[in-house]
Amino acid sequence: MSKQEPLYADSSELPGFHNLLGYQQVSWEEEEAVIELKLQPKHLNLGGVIHGGVLTSLLDIALAQAGTYCPYPGRLRKAITLSLTTTFTGQCSGGTIRVSARKRAGGTRIFNSTGEVHDDKGNLLAIAEGTFRIRSGSDKPEGVPI
Repeated sequence: MSKQEPLYADSSELPGFHNLLGYQQVSWEEEEAVIELKLQPKHLNLGGVIHGGVLTSLLDIALAQAGTYCPYPGRLRKAITLSLTTTFTGQCSGGTIRVSARKRAGGTRIFNSTGEVHDDKGNLLAIAEGTFRIRSGSDKPEGVPI
């Protein structure tokens, strides 16, 4: 299947918590998703480095996307996180970070994904593994209306 155009033109159009994070969709295709975040002071912890909750949230989003690609414009597929394990491996306090995720296995409703976060120098900041369940109505390739 071909790559999907981003669902939202820029981060200001993202709904709810996604908007608060302010990430950009770099690519999204069958079994793979990539998002980026330009770090701002609101993403940092009291120590001045990226907050682990920001990293975990971005990994959760990208890992779920890796198993919910929808090639139909104006529609999407949704998943619920069943488990998410994150390991933090580095720190950064500025620049742009990239989250890459890949679906690894799954059936019709449950799937597993893995992902990594790198800073703009290529340093590994975090890795994650997650298990997700496709939400009702999202189990077919055409998903649901946005």
